[in-house]
Amino acid sequence: MARQLNRQLSVGEAARRSGVAVSTLHFYEQKGLITSWRNAGNQRRYHRDVLRRIAVIKVAQRLGISLAEIGEALASLPTERAVTADDWQRLSEQWRARLDHRINLLMGLRDQLSDCIGCGCLSIEACRLRNPMDELGDEGPGAHLLEGNE
Repeated sequence: MARQLNRQLSVGEAARRSGVAVSTLHFYEQKGLITSWRNAGNQRRYHRDVLRRIAVIKVAQRLGISLAEIGEALASLPTERAVTADDWQRLSEQWRARLDHRINLLMGLRDQLSDCIGCGCLSIEACRLRNPMDELGDEGPGAHLLEGNE
């Protein structure tokens, strides 16, 4: 399928049609998620297929997929055409297992949360959510836990 070169979008039009801010388009481009080119007047232009890529990015973000993962997924797609339903099917299958794992993890945390209600202390020694079985105490004094690496 040939790229639809006959219909170019300005940055403002791409932003309006996709429902994101112009600065978001620039950010996505900086991250390599979308591409543009400059016309003879040095104005940024996008192919129409960028609208589907932006839609995929926004849906994936709502699912909690990181921009790095989104970038990897989009890099696996051809750049000379719009994202298709088959492309989306492949991407969503890749993300489904990750989402199922995250859902199960969150349900487990939710079920453990009731143990903290009424206690309020979130004890470092006894809290099953923050420091199960005082695992961090076994590593000695000092900071051992970085948020996001738990």
